[in-house]
Amino acid sequence: MLRTFQVLPSALLRAPVGFCAPEQPLPNRVAIDGPALDVMTDLKRVSAVVIRPSDAIDEALERMKQRGVRALLVINSERLVVGLITATDVLGEKPMRFVEAHGVRHEDILVQDVMTPADALEAIDVRDLPAAKVGHILATLRHSGRQHTLVTDPDGRIRGIFSATQIARQLGVDAQSINPAELARTFSEIEALLAR
Repeated sequence: MLRTFQVLPSALLRAPVGFCAPEQPLPNRVAIDGPALDVMTDLKRVSAVVIRPSDAIDEALERMKQRGVRALLVINSERLVVGLITATDVLGEKPMRFVEAHGVRHEDILVQDVMTPADALEAIDVRDLPAAKVGHILATLRHSGRQHTLVTDPDGRIRGIFSATQIARQLGVDAQSINPAELARTFSEIEALLAR
């Protein structure tokens, strides 16, 4: 039966070589009164970037850099979310406090030592988003005092992520100048841009 099919041409890979991943095209520019869904990273369209609780925080930071994100979902062996670790968790005061409290070396700090556990994270229900605007998300982030907020589906699974840095970038604020450790500055820069 395979005799009717011709062999396709192939060639050796030119290693090292990259690979494709799901991609969600987000609009380059949004307005404060634009749809909130235009600034959500939808995990049905983009693969979540994950890490294990027992991985080193240096590995977490490297993964963030490689994937161009500032937060990783922390998953257990059953691939269930047990926490969230952000660039602020890795680069901020948490690691230094952990070193001082436990007498360990920085390179020995694990993700589980500085992550925010899942039961301490708030999330927005995706059913509340169709009528929500970008401004609603910014107000929610500011109120929580966090750079990221999660979105859950009706079954309670993580469906998406909102990032203050991503929103700033889409609003036209120079996201490179935003220090993730200074959340108030992030919102001040966004408000200054929108006041123009």
